[in-house]
Amino acid sequence: MLRRTFALLLVTLALPACDALERAGLSSRPVIGAPVPTQAQATAKQSARSGGTWVVILAPLSGERARIGQTLVQAARIALEAEGAPPFDQRDTAGTAEGAASAARAAIAAGAGIILGPLSAEETAAVAPIARAAEVPVLAFTNDATQGQPGVWTLGITPGQQAQRLATALQAQGKGRLAGLLPANDFGKSLAVGLTQAATSLSLPEPRIRHYAPDASIGALNTLVRDMSDYASRRGPIEAEARAARSSGTANGRRRASEISRHGVPAAPFDGIMLADTGENLESIASLLAYYDADWPHVRVLGPSLWAAADSGGGRMSGAWYAAPDPSNRAAFERAYTAKTGAAPPAIADIAFDAAAMARVTANTGFNLSALTRPDGYLGANGLVALQMDGRVRRGLAVFEIQRGGPQMIEPAPQTVDAPGS
Repeated sequence: MLRRTFALLLVTLALPACDALERAGLSSRPVIGAPVPTQAQATAKQSARSGGTWVVILAPLSGERARIGQTLVQAARIALEAEGAPPFDQRDTAGTAEGAASAARAAIAAGAGIILGPLSAEETAAVAPIARAAEVPVLAFTNDATQGQPGVWTLGITPGQQAQRLATALQAQGKGRLAGLLPANDFGKSLAVGLTQAATSLSLPEPRIRHYAPDASIGALNTLVRDMSDYASRRGPIEAEARAARSSGTANGRRRASEISRHGVPAAPFDGIMLADTGENLESIASLLAYYDADWPHVRVLGPSLWAAADSGGGRMSGAWYAAPDPSNRAAFERAYTAKTGAAPPAIADIAFDAAAMARVTANTGFNLSALTRPDGYLGANGLVALQMDGRVRRGLAVFEIQRGGPQMIEPAPQTVDAPGS
């Protein structure tokens, strides 16, 4: 049974001022809302479950992902290296489910009040029952939303969060017919689920979704794009009219047939199409969408946040949208991390930093669930994040358009949980 929540706890916490968090830019607006009155803070402390007080991070400190693990630990330390911060410890998962389970047991036995991590979905699945039995909340780093449950939150930016933001942006332009042409792998399937859920939540028509094998041939992709775009039914009437004109055998008939053939094909049966691939497949799909008149300006291509990377191939998708955190939110954290380590932080570091900052904010409540799930959420290096009691996570992502000079933000990230797109 999870720890009890307390009605007397006011969950409009503001982050205490501290050097480390000021350097990271979180003291100015880490959490939306006013500070808790002194009396409410005292009540919260008394109400908190008597249990562990340590913040413990579970990370792969040995094995193939040891460098990632060290990055996660360093990012968390930056959020917790201030006077008055709760004690902090680290435990090695070795990057395996078994290692994560063992690390969780050891952490809880040593006094963990909250667990940051672990990294992967498999590790999170192994840690969740152990932590829930001990009533210790978990802020995992995976982006597998299926691992979320009461007391366990996945802080990685999920395919569903990206799909929701893009669908909202498309709807704001008066368009809502969605489609997805996605690889038949875990990522593609997660995007498909996210797209369907987004359509349902926004009262949009059910998306038209097709999957293809990651090693699909150009011929297979060609058939998929032609069929899902209804090209035959869109082009067919034009070709039939042109054939009828040519059949007259006259010069006027031939001229008329030529004019008809130049008519534009009617728009595809969707306003936005979600893609997820990179490399050669992405290039092939882009060419096929253009060939079958299913691209911009009639259809907006939507893609994953990984298209922000220069080597993803997303830069070739001119006019495409993707959803991602506003990079300006992480600028101060990036400076703090670089000053500490001599290198810029990778994106995964943001998640560990924000998780540790949430732990810092709620430490005086004993990491109470009501504090963690405060309705107004938090503002951190990845922007707005709000934990829900059922384990879901809401995020505020910006929308970017790929342009010739590089990605440009066209819709800012929501700053409050009641703003569209959050």
